[in-house]
Amino acid sequence: MEEFITKQTCQGANKVFPAPPPLPGPATNCRRKGSLMKNGSAIRGNNCAATATRALWDRLFDGGYKTDVIIKTDNGGIICAHSNILGMASPVLRGMLKQAKGFGHRRPISIHIHGVPQDAVRAFIRFLYSSSYEKEEMKEFVLPLLVMSHTYVVPQLKRVCEQQLEHGLLTIENVVDAFQLSLLCDAPRLTLITHRMIIMTCKAVRETEGWKAMKKSNPALEKELLESMMDEEHGRDIMMQKEKNRKSNEQRIYLQLCEAMEALVHIFRDGCRTIGPHDKDLKEHQTPCDYGDCCKGLELLVRHFASCKLRVPGGCIHCKRMWQLLELHSRLCTDSNSCREPQGEDQETKQEGRNQVENTCEKDIKNKENW
Repeated sequence: MEEFITKQTCQGANKVFPAPPPLPGPATNCRRKGSLMKNGSAIRGNNCAATATRALWDRLFDGGYKTDVIIKTDNGGIICAHSNILGMASPVLRGMLKQAKGFGHRRPISIHIHGVPQDAVRAFIRFLYSSSYEKEEMKEFVLPLLVMSHTYVVPQLKRVCEQQLEHGLLTIENVVDAFQLSLLCDAPRLTLITHRMIIMTCKAVRETEGWKAMKKSNPALEKELLESMMDEEHGRDIMMQKEKNRKSNEQRIYLQLCEAMEALVHIFRDGCRTIGPHDKDLKEHQTPCDYGDCCKGLELLVRHFASCKLRVPGGCIHCKRMWQLLELHSRLCTDSNSCREPQGEDQETKQEGRNQVENTCEKDIKNKENW
């Protein structure tokens, strides 16, 4: 492959060439004098014309009618072609043909394409004639066709090869070769796709023959890929650690909310320390409950909630936190009829809940005088 690139790329191949003119195709409008008519309209046969035209160009190539160019390949292979077709489809081949004619060559003109299988060269020349290809040939020779399409500046074939590789022909076995060729053939999208595939399947790719060959021929590229693999692995470890921390924080918050819900129910149902229902006889120096600091914090929050005069929505972060706890309990409560905790799902019940807490705390203040 590399020998082919070295031998066949002429001096002008690295310059920007104009896109080759389109190959002869079916007419887009069949309405002309004497054309067949049906129901007063001209019969349009685009699909049939396209198929027939491709078949005609394939017969011209296969039959070798009045060919004037001999393409020599490896192992003595010979492919006959027409100089007008080659020159029209590829500016590089056109330059090679002009150069051969300038040296006084008589017809037929001989050009050489080495470094790729003869069948791949034949599939390439066939595409220049009819812009078509066989699926089996594309599957087997997609990489040589990619090289020839870039070397001889056939952008249509180059796009086809890139699309075929992207949508199924790219495998673990050929991804390293495809990556190297994408760099040589100026195919940035294919470079990105192959590079990503190498990184994601690094263990399997490093066992392939393509990787071993690259290791010998281009150790600098191997080093770059290994560094990319290490960066990817490090980034993956960071993401896993972040995900682990996120789940840990979520679990911690969940446990805290569960404990807060239980402590809230405990305060409104049983009472704790100096705060609780009116029908409970609370003692100031009773045994500490099982909820510890959580219950003590909620006791202070309830006291603040009952006495806070800042009624502006969003004006007090402590009251907002209390409402969030009440709303969360109201969504989780399974026995709302007998539950003694204020419900806080909507505005109406919010006001009722605030009144209930205020009235309870005011009576406790009057009765116990220890707030």
